[in-house]
Amino acid sequence: MPAAPGREGRRTRAEQRAASVKTILDTSEELFAERGYFGVTIKDVADRMGIHPALIHYYFDGKQALFDAVFERRMAGAVAARTAALDAYEAEAGDQPTIEGVLHAYYDGAFQVHSDDEAGWRAFGRIFAQVNNAPGYGAEQMDIHLDPVVLRLVALLQKALPDATPEDLFWSFQFTSGAYSLIMSRTGRIDRLSGGRCSSDDFDAVRERFVTFMAAGLQAVYARNKRA
Repeated sequence: MPAAPGREGRRTRAEQRAASVKTILDTSEELFAERGYFGVTIKDVADRMGIHPALIHYYFDGKQALFDAVFERRMAGAVAARTAALDAYEAEAGDQPTIEGVLHAYYDGAFQVHSDDEAGWRAFGRIFAQVNNAPGYGAEQMDIHLDPVVLRLVALLQKALPDATPEDLFWSFQFTSGAYSLIMSRTGRIDRLSGGRCSSDDFDAVRERFVTFMAAGLQAVYARNKRA
């Protein structure tokens, strides 16, 4: 039986709701990336969308709930992807993982999505950097979302360097996490310092160098303490 005229062009109420929520989250993501959490209001989001703030309040109970939804929307997928990459690498490497292999498994996919998606993931990268460098609330969000996969990363690094001290491994992760956050911030400083030779938007260039640099640093810390 043929569909009623125009039926295929109509959306159900659930589809309309999903579309509205996605637009609100996308717009909020852009604004939080540009101005930071404290520089954005519900009215700012509504004004950019050309709607009344009441519509946003209908879906989200205040700015904190909106920010949480923006953050959690991408973190779930990011954590799942990193976990899958570590699983695949461990299955492939067996009892002989390498520092470079572990770090590639953890970071390569993260850089790739920023290369592939100009708008969404790059905006989220700035938000992630804000949260990762914020005490209190930021630390709580990292604890909730990332701790299990980070501990998995450290366990694989320990497998690659069985006699490394846990302190060295955790400090090494802290250093790589700090560098990663700076890269996600895309401040443009490297563009100016390098006279345009480097671009903070060039995630392909980052991906080519990041693991090599970080693995060498971790190896140097390990070797230094082993000599001592």
